[in-house]
Amino acid sequence: MNAHNINEIDELHWTLGLIQNLEVGLVVVDRAGSIKLWNGFMENHSGVAAQKVTGGGIFNKFPELPARWLQQKLESVFLLRNPAYVSWEQRPYLFHFKSNRPITGGAAFMYQNVTLIPLTSPTGEVDHVGILIYDVTDTAMGQIALEQANRKLQTLSREDRLTGLFNRGYWEECLNHEFERFNRSQLVSTLIMFDIDHFKKVNDTYGHQAGDEVIRVVSKTLLQQVRKTDIAGRYGGEEFGVILTGTSGENAMVFADRLRANIEALVVTYGGNDIRFTVSLGVSEINYQVDSATEWLEQADQALYKSKQSGRNWTTLFGAE
Repeated sequence: MNAHNINEIDELHWTLGLIQNLEVGLVVVDRAGSIKLWNGFMENHSGVAAQKVTGGGIFNKFPELPARWLQQKLESVFLLRNPAYVSWEQRPYLFHFKSNRPITGGAAFMYQNVTLIPLTSPTGEVDHVGILIYDVTDTAMGQIALEQANRKLQTLSREDRLTGLFNRGYWEECLNHEFERFNRSQLVSTLIMFDIDHFKKVNDTYGHQAGDEVIRVVSKTLLQQVRKTDIAGRYGGEEFGVILTGTSGENAMVFADRLRANIEALVVTYGGNDIRFTVSLGVSEINYQVDSATEWLEQADQALYKSKQSGRNWTTLFGAE
């Protein structure tokens, strides 16, 4: 054997050694989908030795693969002779491997980036495709954690901490959007403003912590009654606002009076004291004469003021006083 042949053999061994020890999965398939190479990364993470899969069809050996999707990808690479790339954000994984990353132990599986590359034969034909599997679990979990944190921050920026209702700033944004939506679509909505009667007396008699508990209980009662499409917020102190989307003033009055009665029946026990209280409500249905969200809010406030004048524990519809 001459030196040239020995060098070729050495080069082949080095190449095979490199392929087997890559920290990247490598699978080579032919046009029929038959597995021609299955490297050490794939053996270690699948638990399946190369000799058990080599020569077999990739879809027969791994029926859990997204066969239709992967077949289309392979056909595209064979036809166009260009690589194809798939990020974990498009498809979290191709092969369902367990994650063994020490930093991201909470991952349920290995997130993967996938590259499919055309492999050209000495004759210039593309008869095989290499499928490269990259473990990107750390990157994926970091990005997912960041997105979750951003969503939490967004929620916190919208939420009133004491009650879990929308805070005033975000609720007023919703009020403006609902006013604009009415101008575009003419779909009716009704606004309800209400507050807790004689709330200062509750604070003065039982303390501010008892007052906070009363506000929490009122908020919980409100959340139990609203629909997913309704927009409930704490406007400030003991005052609340609810936008009933797609609801007429007449139907909003039914909602408001039911809420009033439910709150009247509440008893908040705090510090050994039973605290009873009521609310007064003002209702305003939006219409073409309302020029702004601010005017709509003022109408509901005027109706609320009428309820206070009527002796409290009352509901008033603006324009029907």
